[in-house]
Amino acid sequence: MSVWVLADTAAGHANQALGVAEALGRPYLVKPIAYTKLAGLPNLMRGSSLMGVAKETRRDLISPWPSLVIAAGRRTAPIARWIKRQSGGEAKIVQIMHPGTSAHDFDLIALPLHDSHPDAANQLRITGAPHRLTSLKLTAAAQEWEARLSHLPRPYLAVLVGGATHKRPFDDAAAALLGQQVEALRRQSGGSLLVTGSRRTPHRAWAALTAQLSQPNALFDGHGSDNPYLGFLALADAIVVTGDSVSMACEACFTAKPVHIFAPPGFVGDKHARLHRDLYERGYASPLGAGNSVKAQTPLDAAGEVAREISRRFFF
Repeated sequence: MSVWVLADTAAGHANQALGVAEALGRPYLVKPIAYTKLAGLPNLMRGSSLMGVAKETRRDLISPWPSLVIAAGRRTAPIARWIKRQSGGEAKIVQIMHPGTSAHDFDLIALPLHDSHPDAANQLRITGAPHRLTSLKLTAAAQEWEARLSHLPRPYLAVLVGGATHKRPFDDAAAALLGQQVEALRRQSGGSLLVTGSRRTPHRAWAALTAQLSQPNALFDGHGSDNPYLGFLALADAIVVTGDSVSMACEACFTAKPVHIFAPPGFVGDKHARLHRDLYERGYASPLGAGNSVKAQTPLDAAGEVAREISRRFFF
């Protein structure tokens, strides 16, 4: 069996497809996808074709055709359908998130519960989104960072900070509120804060957040090369994550540690809010500041769930 992963230029989409392929535990080929402006057309127009696909990508999409294609994101869906047609219908195509067109010719669609689409026989509804985090990666990160953080007293509260989205800002007031709430948690439990920003974290918001914090803590603003993100996740006794990032929330919940989501009123849109409610209802997380804390019994592992469904349906 041969497996192709269509790697979209959006890293978040590519990582979801790669996470499923890695969880499947079989060799796979990554097919990086480059686009032209025509990729912005509706998938109803692109159909099952290479419309909107750059020449360098077309040269790499040749026979022998794979047994399985794993892809994520709307722009990859016409390409997956085209590959299935070229293979004479033999290639199974697995799409993560809704393909943005008629879904009947996909063999499996892994559809997050926070996406609003009707159920269908070829769909698997999942909580959250697949990712590439594994227990082995967390173990390695713990070994790398344990000595570097050993001067800080436990327990460790990791704080994972995102930033603005295309619909919602991450302003100074929200950042200051986050700082006040995590500082209150640290004072309640003792120990240290392990705070990491991301490349999306505005400089002013980072300054507003960190101004609320007292020592001891470890701070990383998200703009250097020595990123402690995995180390903080691995060593944390509890985690706070801003609600703007689906991937960060799901990776935090993969640790099966107490997870608090920062999402004050108006901070996120409807889709993110639906994800948060699903995580709360299933016991993976709790709202920051709600006064309660939950610890999941099992890791949130959408990639593993999708991989198991692929094996079950297609006997791979």
